[in-house]
Amino acid sequence: MSIKAYLSADHRACDALFAEIEADFAKAKARFADMARAYERHFEIEERIFFPEFEAKTRMECGPTQTMRAEHAQMRALLEQMKNALASNDKKRFAAISETFLFLVQQHNGKEEAVLYAMGDRLFGAAADEMVERMKQTV
Repeated sequence: MSIKAYLSADHRACDALFAEIEADFAKAKARFADMARAYERHFEIEERIFFPEFEAKTRMECGPTQTMRAEHAQMRALLEQMKNALASNDKKRFAAISETFLFLVQQHNGKEEAVLYAMGDRLFGAAADEMVERMKQTV
C-alpha cells in the first residue's frame, strides 16, 4: 500500500468521525474523545514516522513538514478548545470552533495528499510499504 493511499484513508476515517459530531452536540459529547484520539494518532504517525524520514531523505527540515507540524499544533489547540466548549456546554462556541477546525483540516489534508504524500511515495519507492506497516502498528 502506498503512503498516499494509507494516510489519505486515515484522513477520511478521522474526518468521518468529525462529521458525525460536528452538527450534533449530544453526539459530540459522547464521541468527542474518540474523534480527538483518531486525529492525534494520525498526527503522531506523521510526526514520528513519515516526517522524520521524509526530512532525512530530502534534507528539508524547514520545508513542508515544518508547515504541517505547525498546522497540527493549530488543530490540537482547536481540539482542546472544542473539548472545553463541550465541557462548559457551550453549543455556540463549539459550533464556531468546529467550523474553524473543518476549514483548517480540509486545507491541511489537501496539501498533504496532493503534494507531501505523493512526494513520499516517489522518494521511498518500495520502502514505502515497510513504512506503511510501521504506521499501521502505531496506536
